[in-house]
Amino acid sequence: MISVSDLPYASSRPDTAVDENRLEELIVEAQTALPVELPALANRCASSLGLDAALIYLVDLQQRLLIPLDEALEPLLVDHSSAGWAYRSVSPRVAEADDGLIVWMPLVDGAERLGVLAVRTASLDGVRMRRSRMLAHLFAMLITSKRAYSDWLAARTRTATMQLPAEMLRAFLPPRTIGSSRCVSTAVLEPAYDIAGDAFDHSVVKNVLHTVILDAMGHDLTAGLTTSVAMAAARNARRGGCDLADVVGSVDQALAQWLPDHFCTGVMCRLDAETGVLRWVNCGHPPPLLIRAERVLAGALDSPPQPPIGLAGSLAPAARQVHETTLEPGDSVLLYTDGVVEARDADGAEFGLDRFADFIIRSDAAGERPAEVLRLLIHAILDYQRNQLRDDVTILLFEWRSQRR
Repeated sequence: MISVSDLPYASSRPDTAVDENRLEELIVEAQTALPVELPALANRCASSLGLDAALIYLVDLQQRLLIPLDEALEPLLVDHSSAGWAYRSVSPRVAEADDGLIVWMPLVDGAERLGVLAVRTASLDGVRMRRSRMLAHLFAMLITSKRAYSDWLAARTRTATMQLPAEMLRAFLPPRTIGSSRCVSTAVLEPAYDIAGDAFDHSVVKNVLHTVILDAMGHDLTAGLTTSVAMAAARNARRGGCDLADVVGSVDQALAQWLPDHFCTGVMCRLDAETGVLRWVNCGHPPPLLIRAERVLAGALDSPPQPPIGLAGSLAPAARQVHETTLEPGDSVLLYTDGVVEARDADGAEFGLDRFADFIIRSDAAGERPAEVLRLLIHAILDYQRNQLRDDVTILLFEWRSQRR
């Protein structure tokens, strides 16, 4: 490996000059390029920047493999490759190759890790490194803009057949990770291809982070429909400017109207990223965990029990109780479904809440980013239960930072 910090800086010279007209043509072309044309476009853009070639790899749904968009190439392991190191650490990695060097650049959209870009070059200096980074930024934006309508991109990141309930629910899910300099929210859910009743949602409205975790009754298509309606109702209310209590009330009404025999448990949170004020409503769900200074503050986010979401008639609550606390800089809040702690090994022993929280704390103390913490955790849970989950497993972690890091 070659240390990125040791690269010499080089000012523009004849062999590093860029044809700006050609580069502009390629950027304009990128706006209308089909997703399947991105591999060839990446090579042409690399050539225009004085680089030899560029290969796009996207992470699969379970974040175990980096899958090339060039269908002739083989996937790479996230856990045991230079490409995977760049993905996991969100940092460039330089490796020697037979015909020169490969710069592995992370592909990132905001806080969301998409994959990596492999840039091939005969030699490397500060100019070429900067251009490699620019190329990665460009293609991260292109992939983000095109994957919303590309079945081909969706299919490339799958390693198994997607079941119908999971297909329906995934159409509603947001990116795995969102955030800013003040807060970040990240989530994972399994089984990736057969989920039904679990779901998560997170969004940012100005300086406010909204997070939701849901667990519907049952494990079939109707369970997925229940959480899909719940997410749609919550988004509709948020976008209409409703406060947290009214958002939960809107979900109650939507489920009672459209799916009167179905309900779900859930937690909805609203974090003011300026002040750290956290408000939440817990509707029959396991209480969130507050992690501060590498320990769980027992009971910090417990609250009196409230009925699940969607109960109608005499069972419906008159009003939802909203709870409030103020976070400290660096605090993390963990939302999860009961499938997390109820996962069992071959001897029937539960994964358990203590093991769950301890894994988060140790990974965070080791300097892992929140998204990487959850990637490692969900794989640990799958390994614990030998990849045979008895229930859906969903985890959402958000962190508050009082100022830019």
